[in-house]
Amino acid sequence: MSTFPKLTQTQMVERLSPPTDKVRVIIDSDTANEIDDQYALAWALLSPEKLSVEAVTAEPFSFAHHLPVLRAAEAAMLSGQPYPEHVVGGFQGWLSRLHNQGRRVADLNLVGPDEGVELSYREILTVYEKLGMSSEGKVFRGAPRYMTAPDDCVKTEAAEVIVDLAKSGDGPLYVAAMGCVTNVAAALLMAPEIVRDIVVVWTSGYPSAAPHSNRPSLNLVQDVHASRLLFDSGVPHVYLPGYHVGAQLKISLPEMEQFVRGRGAMGDYLYHLYTNNPLHKMFALEDTARRTWVIWDIINIAWLINPEWVPTHMTTSPILTEDLYMQLDPSRHAMAEAHDVQRDEIFIDFYDKLATLS
Repeated sequence: MSTFPKLTQTQMVERLSPPTDKVRVIIDSDTANEIDDQYALAWALLSPEKLSVEAVTAEPFSFAHHLPVLRAAEAAMLSGQPYPEHVVGGFQGWLSRLHNQGRRVADLNLVGPDEGVELSYREILTVYEKLGMSSEGKVFRGAPRYMTAPDDCVKTEAAEVIVDLAKSGDGPLYVAAMGCVTNVAAALLMAPEIVRDIVVVWTSGYPSAAPHSNRPSLNLVQDVHASRLLFDSGVPHVYLPGYHVGAQLKISLPEMEQFVRGRGAMGDYLYHLYTNNPLHKMFALEDTARRTWVIWDIINIAWLINPEWVPTHMTTSPILTEDLYMQLDPSRHAMAEAHDVQRDEIFIDFYDKLATLS
C-alpha cells in the first residue's frame, strides 16, 4: 500500500472548508449509468461563474454484482423454497416485478465495467453536444475494470489527467466524484503527493454514523478497494451520503414538463431521459408517470456552487469494514460530511440555468 502524505489538522480543516470563490473542478462520472449524471454535468457546465470545469472523466459502472443474489432468489422462488435471508426489500420487490411482467433474471442485460465506461464516455460527449459546447481536449476515458486488491492501480488517461490537473493551476482541484472512485484511487496510487492538492467530493452510501451496511450503495460497492482507499488515504474528502441526504433530490414528471422540456436541446434531452429511463425497464418499474426519480448526483455540483445548499459538519473518516459497515474512530483524520440539502433552492438554480437555453 502506498504511503500518503499526512495533512495537519489545520491544513485539513482549511481544505474542507466550503469554497467561497470560483473553483477548479474535474468531474468524474458514470454518466450512462442512469439519468442523474447528465443533469449534474449540464448544470456544472452552465455555471461558469462558480465552476471552472477543467475536465470530465468517464467512470466504469455495472449492475452485474446483483446477479448472484437475484439468481439465488429466483431459484428459491421457482422451487417454492423460502428466499435466502439476504434477499430482502428492494431485491425481493425487483424479482417479483420482473416475474409479474413475464420476465426472468436471464432477460436482464447488465453491462460489465468495460462497456460501462465506454457508454459513459460517449454520454459525456452527448451532453457537451446538446449544450453546443466543445468537448475537445476535455473528456477522457477511465478504468475499464475495478481494483482487485488494495494496491491494484488501474492506470488510465483519466487517472493521468487527475494527477496532471492536481499538480497544475492555482488553488486546490476539486474532484466531483459521482460514481465508483476507481479513477480517483488510481490517481492517488500513481501520485500519493496529490493528497495535498485535491479535495474529493464524493456521493455514496449512508451517513458514517448510520448502523447500516453500505452494500446497497452502487457507488461504493462496485469497487470496494477504491472506496476503502478514499476513506483511508487521508485525502481531503467531502462525503455526501446518498441515503437519505442526496435521496431528497427528487424530481417529478410535472416539473420536467414545466421547467425542463423546451429548454433548448439539453432540456429536451433531459426530458427524453426522464421519460425513457433505462432503470425503469431494468427494475421493472410500472406507473412511472406518477413516480418521482432521485437525481442523486446533482448534490456534488450543489455543494460546489453554494455549500449552504448542502450543509456539512466535521467528523472523522470512518473505517469501512469487510461487511461494508462504517466504523467510527475519533483518532482518524478529519472528513466533512453532509447532513441535509436545500432541495428547492438547488432545483430552482438548475431550472434558472436551463432557462437560459430557451
